[in-house]
Amino acid sequence: MLLDRNLHIRAIDAFIDPSTPKARAIVTHGHADHARSGHGAVLATPDTIAIMKVRYGEDCAGSFEPLEFGVPRQIDDVTITLYPAGHVLGSAQVLIEQDGQRVVVTGDYKRLADRTAQPYELVKCDLLVTEATFGLPVFQHPHPSVEIGRLLKSVADQPERCHLVGSYALGKAQRVIGLLRDAGWDEPIYLHGAMIRLCELYQELGVELGDLRPATGTVKAEMAGQIVIAPPSAIRDRWSRRFPDPVVCQASGWMSVKQRARQALVELPLVISDHCDWGELRQTIMETEAKTVWVTHGREDALVYWCRQQGLQAEPLNIQGFEDDGGEGEE
Repeated sequence: MLLDRNLHIRAIDAFIDPSTPKARAIVTHGHADHARSGHGAVLATPDTIAIMKVRYGEDCAGSFEPLEFGVPRQIDDVTITLYPAGHVLGSAQVLIEQDGQRVVVTGDYKRLADRTAQPYELVKCDLLVTEATFGLPVFQHPHPSVEIGRLLKSVADQPERCHLVGSYALGKAQRVIGLLRDAGWDEPIYLHGAMIRLCELYQELGVELGDLRPATGTVKAEMAGQIVIAPPSAIRDRWSRRFPDPVVCQASGWMSVKQRARQALVELPLVISDHCDWGELRQTIMETEAKTVWVTHGREDALVYWCRQQGLQAEPLNIQGFEDDGGEGEE
């Protein structure tokens, strides 16, 4: 087998998204449950390498080899090609080829258009290793423009209040900002300090996010009617008290689960996911024409059962170190 169940490519002794330091690692994207420090050599897209260096330091790996999307990299008799996964900026699927066999490891992926990430590309294969973060039939996400419309309506209806949007620092924050800009919000968007460097990096890498300002140091009364992007943990602690009567929002695919929203004390849940929902997962599996499917990173059992109903060979992987949340707390 070209790839084993620990995502180890034996022929070249390289691991995909290993959770412990390895001599050779292929990293799909910059979230913490996929990109770790301490590897000897890392192969990844240039954007993912830039993100890793910002998050973990310039020397977080022994060496880096950038590989652009769609460019084959021959290593002995194995060919590695990276294709956009659409999850966050630089996120990649890994195509592994040897002796006519094609294996695709998706990493985390989404198929909806997002101008803050390279658009997903379908890659046909024999074996598909797919995530299943939202791999249950109950997960059918609304279009994000609908959710942003709900946010902007709340801002318009409650101009005396400040809206705090809980979003993870890598990927979700920039996507929410992009969606707000696309919906016509031209006002400054205020950022918690934890968001600033990655937003700056996105802009350095060509993703335009408009007028962004630090939330710290603002005058409380002047923040009425404004939108602030902050980590989910910050919107419920003392930090949030600096804003006038804040509306606590959170942007996550998990916000479709009402119990999660209530437990997080979220007044305005925004179902904005950076992963495929149930329908998109099934669509992808069929369109890749893979005969074998390995399912990891989430709700494996339901998707494995569905695959077997379609006559496919399917099994769960349950890889240690992979969380069901995109590595950022809840996505």
